[in-house]
Amino acid sequence: MWPDILDKARRGGLNLIQTYVFWNGHEPEKDKVNFEGRYDLVKFLKLVQEKGMYVTLRIGPFIQAEWNHGGLPYWLREVPDIIFRSNNEPFKKYMKEYVSIVINRMKEEKLFAPQGGPIILAQIENEYNHIQLAYEADGDNYVQWAAKMAVSLYNGVPWVMCKQKDAPDPVINACNGRHCGDTFTGPNKPYKPFIWTENWTAQYRVFGDPPSQRSAEDIAFSVARFFSKHGSLVNYYMYHGGTNFGRTTSAFTTTRYYDEAPLDEFGLQREPKWSHLRDAHKAVNLCKKSLLNGVPTTQKISQYHEVIVYEKKESNLCAAFITNNHTQTAKTLSFRGSDYFLPPRSISILPDCKTVVFNTQNIASQHSSRHFEKSKTGNDFKWEVFSEPIPSAKELPSKQKLPAELYSLLKDKTDYGWYTTSVELGPEDIPKKSDVAPVLRILSLGHSLQAFVNGEYIGSKHGSHEEKGFEFQKPVNFKVGVNQIAILANLVGLPDSGAYMEHRYAGPKTITILGLMSGTIDLTSNGWGHQVGLQGENDSIFTEKGSKKVEWKDGKGKGSTISWYKTNFDTPEGTNPVAIGMEGMAKGMIWVNGESIGRHWMSYLSPLGKPTQSEYHIPRSFLKPKDNLLVIFEEEAISPDKIAILTVNRDTICSFITENHPPNIRSFASKNQKLERVGENLTPEAFITCPDQKKITAVEFASFGDPSGFCGSFIMGKCNAPSSKKIVEQLCLGKPTCSVPMVKATFTGGNDGCPDVVKTLAIQVKCG
Repeated sequence: MWPDILDKARRGGLNLIQTYVFWNGHEPEKDKVNFEGRYDLVKFLKLVQEKGMYVTLRIGPFIQAEWNHGGLPYWLREVPDIIFRSNNEPFKKYMKEYVSIVINRMKEEKLFAPQGGPIILAQIENEYNHIQLAYEADGDNYVQWAAKMAVSLYNGVPWVMCKQKDAPDPVINACNGRHCGDTFTGPNKPYKPFIWTENWTAQYRVFGDPPSQRSAEDIAFSVARFFSKHGSLVNYYMYHGGTNFGRTTSAFTTTRYYDEAPLDEFGLQREPKWSHLRDAHKAVNLCKKSLLNGVPTTQKISQYHEVIVYEKKESNLCAAFITNNHTQTAKTLSFRGSDYFLPPRSISILPDCKTVVFNTQNIASQHSSRHFEKSKTGNDFKWEVFSEPIPSAKELPSKQKLPAELYSLLKDKTDYGWYTTSVELGPEDIPKKSDVAPVLRILSLGHSLQAFVNGEYIGSKHGSHEEKGFEFQKPVNFKVGVNQIAILANLVGLPDSGAYMEHRYAGPKTITILGLMSGTIDLTSNGWGHQVGLQGENDSIFTEKGSKKVEWKDGKGKGSTISWYKTNFDTPEGTNPVAIGMEGMAKGMIWVNGESIGRHWMSYLSPLGKPTQSEYHIPRSFLKPKDNLLVIFEEEAISPDKIAILTVNRDTICSFITENHPPNIRSFASKNQKLERVGENLTPEAFITCPDQKKITAVEFASFGDPSGFCGSFIMGKCNAPSSKKIVEQLCLGKPTCSVPMVKATFTGGNDGCPDVVKTLAIQVKCG
């Protein structure tokens, strides 16, 4: 998927790609380095350069990024006396070794800019100011050491530390956030540039979250604001987030990552975010000679209004950024003898100090709506099921007194671990009343568990991203004699942030039985057996070879808890991205042809009463033409009957512009230090472009008047030119792209039935 995503980024006006370097991906086991396949960093960076873009390499090696363990490999936890991200000799030793491996590989491949490569900037550490105080002097000393270490390994490009106010020279302190043009205190030395390493395009989501949004208008405002105030670089976090395949997410983070970015999880252009930012980039580029060579001045008009000008005397170089920072009230501002109308919370960009080519609040670009459609060829399922055996203390006898800590038990090899013990109860222990039952209580440090007594399912419980620990309590019908207790403890990723990460713990901590006639029994020190992983995992039954190691049964109807479901499906028709809709399922993992596409968790509902994520991405590169093996591990007792293979498209394209919109940014170009008009038409204009070489097959809505609503749900107003749809069909049907000038006479024929209404043109088409 890399070439297509990078092409769309370049067409979106980017000239630099920023990437982390994932230590636990490149050295998952100590001294075993991996730069192959999805972790082929060299191939990725060379591809970026082929596409005509530069690179910021964020080496970390701690990266956070909602990535498992913040990028640190698990084996690091087991190094004696280690303290992560501190002035700690064991940590510094391994950190320097890893950074050296990355730097040397980059130098060998001539990937730094002085060598002719794309890397113009590198980052060491990541947002360390957040936790620095926790380490006191060792934190300060670590920052100094990390900076010197990085520069000593390579000083051919600048180094940055994001969110690090005290970044030591020559390392540059950079900003992360949503509005660094107003919140960043600036470089800690006057000779350092203003760099914004993370402009958050939305908010990452954890299971249990409702949808998160950030408008295209707000992002465009922030970009224009930062460049108008000495900004040198803005990087989007994320421009494309993609999918956290396998178990790569940090604790409770969804498999889908930053889906609200300009390129969504599937690499499709999220409109209007993608194209509105493309237009913002072009507007800033039209100002670049003035920004680089002009002298900045600021005219403060009021608390909310100002004009920032970059001008070079005795030349044609002049660019202006007119700002209305009031969030509710529009304003007309006078500048150099002309009046300029600014909507609330907006910036108008004037590359020649005269002509508005872009306003951050007025979206002249297109909109789109995403659709998940059930595949016609991929849903002929014949489900089979295999139920995991529930172990007892007989199969897993006690080998240690206390239940093992879950991180150290699993060592990041699996999400699942079994705990077993047994307890013998006499007739005098069991309550006599039929409506009274003892209670099994488990205090867990996270993240979730399922409990079984004598092979029967008792219940489940889970924590949350904010509070990993929880208390499980369920009544149990214990029997006279020996009772077998089994707990399936589960992780949903390792932590990725905070101080002293090496001292985080998870799993069952205290286990007791309440309500016995003889009183409470504490089983915590009863002696526990353990098993790492599930039988299905250990046998790799999600692969063709491994699936033959167990006996599958017919999968119709509701299954039992902790079961595996298997079927085959044909690759969906067409070329659109593919997903699996997990309606009816609860929690577990999904594999396609042996590739893990990540964790699913449908039963953890957001405050809106819906799953945080319902569809899960299956890259087409994972698929064969026919007989694709689909295997799902499911923790709860469910039926897979509602699962569906889907195709994903953004074939509903819209435009929504008004008479007050400036001409489209495409109408302008810069030549010989002057702003020139491209073509004669400088009226607002609707531009429609179908994705992926498709053509416009239908005009579903068109209205010149006062329509309302949004893409996919436009509503006709009281004022409408009857010829609207016919005009748009004549200009657009059968074409991959079209433009519709907003010329009143064209739509009204000189007979405007509502002359007092400021006209809006709303268009919705279908591509195919």
